[in-house]
Amino acid sequence: MATFSPKTAHKPLISSQFEAAPPPKRTRWLDSWEWDILALSTAVKFLLFPAYRSTDFEVHRNWLAITHSLPISKWYFEDTSEWTLDYPPFFAYFEWALSIPAAFVDPKIVDVKNLLYDAWTAVAYQRITVILTELVLGAALLKLSRGAVDRSTHRIIAASLFLHPSFIIVDHIHFQYNGFMFGILLWSLCMAKTGNKLACGVLFAILLNFKHIYMYLAPAYFVYLLRSYCMAPQGRFLVAPFVTLASAVVLVFVVSVGPFAIMGQLPQLLSRLFPFKRGLNHAYWAPNAWALVTALDRVLLKLGGASMAVNEAGVVSSSRGLIGDTVFAVLPNIKPIHTFLITIAFQAIYLTKLWRVPTAKSFLAALTLCGYTSYMFGWHVHEKAVMLILVPLSLIAAENYAHYRTFVIASVAGIYSLFPLLFTPAESFFKVVYSLIWGAVVFGSLSKRIFEYPSTLPSVIVHRLEDLYLYGFFPLHALVTFLPLVAGPRSGPRSEEASQAGSASSQFEFLPLMLTSVYCAVGLVWAFLRLSVLYLRNY
Repeated sequence: MATFSPKTAHKPLISSQFEAAPPPKRTRWLDSWEWDILALSTAVKFLLFPAYRSTDFEVHRNWLAITHSLPISKWYFEDTSEWTLDYPPFFAYFEWALSIPAAFVDPKIVDVKNLLYDAWTAVAYQRITVILTELVLGAALLKLSRGAVDRSTHRIIAASLFLHPSFIIVDHIHFQYNGFMFGILLWSLCMAKTGNKLACGVLFAILLNFKHIYMYLAPAYFVYLLRSYCMAPQGRFLVAPFVTLASAVVLVFVVSVGPFAIMGQLPQLLSRLFPFKRGLNHAYWAPNAWALVTALDRVLLKLGGASMAVNEAGVVSSSRGLIGDTVFAVLPNIKPIHTFLITIAFQAIYLTKLWRVPTAKSFLAALTLCGYTSYMFGWHVHEKAVMLILVPLSLIAAENYAHYRTFVIASVAGIYSLFPLLFTPAESFFKVVYSLIWGAVVFGSLSKRIFEYPSTLPSVIVHRLEDLYLYGFFPLHALVTFLPLVAGPRSGPRSEEASQAGSASSQFEFLPLMLTSVYCAVGLVWAFLRLSVLYLRNY
């Protein structure tokens, strides 16, 4: 069952989807079902070529131009465009590699001064690079599914990730390269699963040098590798494995940042990677704990502002969905140190458990919770960071019905929280239909395999309340869709680029986004609590 009753919570996991199994004999490169998934995925992604593109498309086109046209010494100083290079060096090298064929396809793509260039050659080339590099994710999923104990169930999980709505929305429409980078993460997890812990650590070090957001997962890697690779089961420290791992990780960082250190550019590099001048909430409230706190402050302001001490700056902030410092009108303001301490405190709970049980299965759950905690309590969390939760959580979705139920709630809320990224009519219709089909197939297929009917009255009540919450997304979507129509045309879509340009919106115009954020936050917070209890009791 899906609740935290003792009978359910202490139920042993009969078979883990993250346990290694002998690989089956291969007669061909891909099975028929694997070809079907690849063909379906590729067809959908090619059909999305003309779809809406966010400014992230221009961001990456500009990075192609910077790395191709300028010497490496100028990469992190170039500021002709406002979309300056602000990813770690390995991603800059990655853009440089992509820029070489881009120059042959269309030289205008790699012209630094050719801003906002979106000719069909540029669109097609950049879309194709996302599809091709995402094959790293596909290969890792094949490795995981073929090595699972229950291969048929894990095939469903692998297919669900390769076709996941978050990758479709964020990578193939909005435009990013998350599939490629999550592929590296999953390869690292494959190495942990098969016992190759040195490769596990090296791959994660490589990933950190592609995108530093993955440092939220670093504490789980540190504890797991230190305890399981650098220490004997009896607790004795092993010098040789530690030196080997440390040397390999240091070598990765030397290759990555070494050239910039030699040129004396480390301060400039770090200033690009960590811009600390942004506020608690992103351009619209990512559905985490701070979204609920922010909403509570707005409610208190409306209900009792006259009888409370009110911060006038917070009154002005209350109607904004913009990037900048979030100021509360009634509640005490949240500072970066507060978010840091809360995040560390929660992660310490899971890492203590991981230290005591340093298995690959425990590592995966602790890693998921480390990413989840950072999303829940981090400073200036982007809405797209929900993928740090949804991807690893998918790998433990079939452990038992309680995990499956947690996976469903987090997936529905997390995927829906990405919907505001797409606001044009064609994409709005597509995101709803695609997500519904994906959910019906994935949830239906997994439920048939591991469903457990609630066995106690409290569990029945919780189950019904969860169902009520999930069904509530239908009226929520109707409300946020038709409310702007009733209110009249908006001054412009909510977007990061509009926010950074300083455009303002009225309270009523921001209301649909606030409702989406708060409603999704309820589900994600509940799923976070569920997963925390499951990990601490079952692993």
